[in-house]
Amino acid sequence: MLLAGRATRLMRYVHDEPKRYDAVVRFGTETDTEDLCGAVVREAPLPTIPGLEAAAQRLLGETDQVPPAYSAKRVGGRRAYALARAGAAVELPAVRVTVHALALGGFEGTPDAVEQCRMQLSCAGGTYVRSLARDLARAAGSGAHLIALRRLEAGVFSVTRAVSLERLQARDVALESPLAAVGGYPRQALTPNELERVVRGIDVEARIAGQYAALVGASDPGADETLVAFAERRRSEVGDRWQPRVVMRQPEVEGEGP
Repeated sequence: MLLAGRATRLMRYVHDEPKRYDAVVRFGTETDTEDLCGAVVREAPLPTIPGLEAAAQRLLGETDQVPPAYSAKRVGGRRAYALARAGAAVELPAVRVTVHALALGGFEGTPDAVEQCRMQLSCAGGTYVRSLARDLARAAGSGAHLIALRRLEAGVFSVTRAVSLERLQARDVALESPLAAVGGYPRQALTPNELERVVRGIDVEARIAGQYAALVGASDPGADETLVAFAERRRSEVGDRWQPRVVMRQPEVEGEGP
């Protein structure tokens, strides 16, 4: 995702989970980077399809995963990949990760000796797909490394909405409304009086459920809704209120001409 202008202030609130990936796993060897760029550090027999499918089921839900040595995790104040590249032995503690869905397909080889397959998954942030491929193979009595990986979705963002770098550099793309960045949150339409309050950072009545909400309005009658502010719910003596946290629309200055 790429946010521009005032919309960059929405970054901390953007839904970027779950994450969905399409990967290709090659079996029989493990590498030090857990992908095709590394050196082979272990060889193992090829797995069977039933073995892989059973192993995939055991990786669903919450599990403990040891991140790859070549990762951005910090060890003693330094990045793990920097230590690994310097030849140091890197031992990272296991972290809790969540895999919502995991499907295997596109098997190559034979049912009793799978050379590679596709792996599609949905997971929470912090999950290393390289390490998931490693654990999948080990659970099936084999070894593996990743040879291809593509992120398909991150929260409300999908590759179906993506544009190429060439188009972006040529400015041949129209920016989406900042409202698209906070998809998944409830929306509350503002009255004209509330809009005047919100653009000045003043709270308004919370009429919908949720801890956060997109407060929307239209510049003109019949116009599309636009994001006026992103707000957080707070309790008060007069009831629940929306406190603006990111205001997208500037207040109008009295006496200022068009």
